[in-house]
Amino acid sequence: MEEKSKYLRTDSKKAIILGSIIATFISLTPYLFYLHETVPNTEVWETIIYTFHSEIYKDAQIVVWTLTGKIIPLILLIIWFFTCRHWWYHALLVPIVMYFYQIISFSLSNTEFIDEFELVHIIPFMAVIIPSIYLIRARLFDRLNSVNKSIQELEDELKMKPKGIKGLFNQYF
Repeated sequence: MEEKSKYLRTDSKKAIILGSIIATFISLTPYLFYLHETVPNTEVWETIIYTFHSEIYKDAQIVVWTLTGKIIPLILLIIWFFTCRHWWYHALLVPIVMYFYQIISFSLSNTEFIDEFELVHIIPFMAVIIPSIYLIRARLFDRLNSVNKSIQELEDELKMKPKGIKGLFNQYF
């Protein structure tokens, strides 16, 4: 019994620390959106680590502004996906994939035109996710109509309860 309570205390301490880190990051995101202000308005940005050449946009600040406008929402959506315990959390994969695709296409692009055709490339992914969500919803409402359970009881039944980051990752993938 004592070992179990020691494990629960250790696990709850980890959860509090991880939750504090996530909450701090989320509360700092408005400041992270303004990271582009620290980048010079020049085509070449030299730092201690590397030298960045903005060949297409002719301004390193615009490149950083565009990337922060995509990376910050992507990170917030990923946090939401891994912390959401509702039955519909898989729907978050669609905007996650969209932002990820936009970042990749922006990074590999040699043109000024970004965010043009990402919807066409995301359609196969949406073709899997949207029917899956509908099937979960149908299963939920079928159980609701055939059993005398409340919606909250059914949502609790479908909730995922992983243990730690590794368990969370294994649960989804």
